[in-house]
Amino acid sequence: MSDNTSATELTSQYTAQVTADLERNAKEQERVGAEIAALQEQLAALQRNHTVLVSIQQAIDSAPAPAPDTATRPSDSVAVPAPRKKAATSGTSKRAQPKKNASKPTRPAAKASGPKPAEKTEPALSAQPTLVDLVRRHLTEQSEPRSAAEIANALGQAHSERTIKTTVVRTTLEGLVAKAQAQRSKQGSSVFYTAADASASDAQVEEQPAAAGA
Repeated sequence: MSDNTSATELTSQYTAQVTADLERNAKEQERVGAEIAALQEQLAALQRNHTVLVSIQQAIDSAPAPAPDTATRPSDSVAVPAPRKKAATSGTSKRAQPKKNASKPTRPAAKASGPKPAEKTEPALSAQPTLVDLVRRHLTEQSEPRSAAEIANALGQAHSERTIKTTVVRTTLEGLVAKAQAQRSKQGSSVFYTAADASASDAQVEEQPAAAGA
């Protein structure tokens, strides 16, 4: 009887254990099945997104993108030298400004002394003032020292009918300095000229006849 009882107990234990294992297996199948379903839905969503992205990429590749690029590049290349031209013109205008200011005082004198441009004749040309007179008059009308190049530029603009070179103006200025009718000064490597005082010029003129009489 004891053997039969022990066998029955073992059978019941195995049966209970198998039943519990079956329940756990069923629950695990349900869990894994739910995960598989969720993964399948996620996979389907990724596949749909992939299809949409591929269609967008094909649309971008087929679009005529090089046409606007080539159209904008020439405008960009043309716009680059524009500031350089402006900078060059502004630089020349700044350089030319003091020359224009220097030539303004001499214009009334040129109109008063010289004939009209439309009436150029040989007698009229002979009556024009000499370069020495023009240089001396220009110096007396200036309030600041001027270089030979500035004076030649100003006289050339005021008397366009005459050919006035910087070397000739410099020689004329040195002659006026020797006669005490002009003064020269150096600022660095540049030489500037100003009109001499009237008292100093008269004293030099008086000394020259005295020296000649001696």
